[in-house]
Amino acid sequence: MSVTAAPDPYIQDGPYAWFRLAISILLSTLGGAGMWAVVIVLPAVQADFGVDRADASLPYTATMLGFAAGNYILGRFADRFGIVPPVIASAFCLSAGFALAAIAPDIWLFSLAQGVLIGLGTAATFGPLIADISHWFVKRRGLAVGSVACGNYLAGVLWPSLIQWSLATTDWRETYLMIAVICLVAMLPLSLILRRPPPENAMAASPGTRAFGGQTTGLSPATLQILLVIAGLGCCVAMSMPQVHIVAYCVDLGYGVAPGADMIALMTGAGVISRLTSGYLADKIGGVKTLLIGAVLQCAALFLFIPVSGLTSLYLVSLVFGLAQGGIVPSYAVIVREYLPAREAGQRVGLVIMATILGMALGGWLSGWIYDLTGSYEMAFLNGIAWNFVTIAIMVFILISGRPRPAVAVGR
Repeated sequence: MSVTAAPDPYIQDGPYAWFRLAISILLSTLGGAGMWAVVIVLPAVQADFGVDRADASLPYTATMLGFAAGNYILGRFADRFGIVPPVIASAFCLSAGFALAAIAPDIWLFSLAQGVLIGLGTAATFGPLIADISHWFVKRRGLAVGSVACGNYLAGVLWPSLIQWSLATTDWRETYLMIAVICLVAMLPLSLILRRPPPENAMAASPGTRAFGGQTTGLSPATLQILLVIAGLGCCVAMSMPQVHIVAYCVDLGYGVAPGADMIALMTGAGVISRLTSGYLADKIGGVKTLLIGAVLQCAALFLFIPVSGLTSLYLVSLVFGLAQGGIVPSYAVIVREYLPAREAGQRVGLVIMATILGMALGGWLSGWIYDLTGSYEMAFLNGIAWNFVTIAIMVFILISGRPRPAVAVGR
C-alpha cells in the first residue's frame, strides 16, 4: 500500500508563505513610521527649533536620502544573511533614531537622526522585504509583492492618525519617544518569525530565467538592470509632480490647502487598490507589460491635469492618477525576479527602488524650479510627461528586444 506524503506547508505559495506575507505587511506598516512621522510633526519641529520652512524641510530630505541608500545597502545585506538581520537592525535603528531625534537640541542633530537612523531603518521594511517575499511565491508572486508594498501606504493611514492623537495630548518629543518604543517592542518579535530561509529552488534559478513560462530575455543582466534604473528614475520624476505639488497647485487655483490634502489622501487610497490590482495582473501577463500599462495610464493622467481647473475635475483626475501610479514601483520587483538572478534579488530590487526614490526627490525639486521659471505648473506637468515617455520607451524596448526563447534546463 503506497503512502502519500503530506504536502510541505513551507513550499512556495503554501500556507506558510501566506502567513509570512501577513507578517511582512505588518512589518512594512510599522517600519513606515519613518516616512510619515517627520511630515506630521514638521510644524511643531519648526516652531520648537525656531527655523524657517526651508531648514525645517531638511529632515525630510535627509530621511529620503537615507531611505534611498538603505534599500540598496540593506538589500545586499539580505542577499547574504537573510531578511532577519536587516529587519532586526531596522527595529533598533528606528527606535534609536526616534529617541535621538526626540532629545535633539537643534535641527541639525534632528536631521542626522532622521537621515542616518530613521531613513535606513525604514528602508529595511520596504525593498528588502519585497525581495524576500518574492522568493516564497511563484503563482501569486506579483500579488504578494504588491501586498507588501502596500504596507508603505497603510503606514500613511495608521501613523498620521496615531501621531495626531498623541500631539493633541502631548508634544512632538514625547510622541517620538512613543514611536521609538512601539517600533522596538513590536518589530523585534515579528522579525524572528521570518527566520525560516527561502525554499532552495527559489534561490537556484539561473540568471535570465523568467518565472513565467520558463523563458529568457535577450538582454544581459547588467543592461537590463541599467534600463530598469533609468525607467525607475523617469517614472518617479513624473509621479512626483502631482504628489509633491498638488497642494500648492490647489492654493494657486484659489481652493486652499484642504482640498489638496484630500487629493493626496485620495491618491494614496487609490494607490493601495492599484498595487493589489497590478500585482494580480503581473501574475497573469508579467511585470513588464503590467508596468507598461501603469506608465501609459500615469502619462494619460498627467495630460488630464493640464486642462482641468475645476475642483470636482481635479478630484476625479487625482483618483485616476492614484489608480495608475500605485502599481508601478512594485512591478519593478516583479521584473527583477522574472529576469535577473534570484540570489541577487535584494540588491537588484533595492537598486531600482533607490532610483525611484531619487526620482521622486529630483522630480519634486525640478517641478518647483520650472514653476519658478514659468510662473505656471503647465510646463512642470509637461516635463513629467516627457520623463514618463522615457519609462514607456524602455518597457517597449525590453518587450521588443527580449525575444523570449526556451530556457536551458539546469543540470542536477
